[in-house]
Amino acid sequence: MNRTTLGRFDILADADLHIAVLKLRSNIRLRASFSSADVAMIATVASEFGRNILKYGGARGYLLVSWIEDQTSGDSAVEIQAVDYGPGFIDVAASLKDHYSTGGTLGLGLPGSARIMDSLEIESQPGQGATVTAKKWAKPNARPNRRR
Repeated sequence: MNRTTLGRFDILADADLHIAVLKLRSNIRLRASFSSADVAMIATVASEFGRNILKYGGARGYLLVSWIEDQTSGDSAVEIQAVDYGPGFIDVAASLKDHYSTGGTLGLGLPGSARIMDSLEIESQPGQGATVTAKKWAKPNARPNRRR
């Protein structure tokens, strides 16, 4: 697999998250590979991950966005990885269920992100932060029709 970094965004304040989302929404590779609706949804997932870094990760973390190409199958995907240095997840399985929240929110962010993306994985050890990784594969029929 080939991996290309599309962006690494330190998330230390709201402004950092806004910049990351704007850059994702305007990324040429994403816009060429996904429909505008899919790009908006991918940016929404990045926003959710960034919000979690700010709220639960103590505003100490980053988003890493990569483009993955599988030479064997010819498939490609966007991968969003959120890394924070907060307290970690108390219950990883519960965090992926609708309405579960340890922060007084609606508890729909991670479960919604899992529905938007094709895969979502959480690695966490209490007291040692967390890494949330989500991928969305580009589907040829999802690409916008472009006239040349």
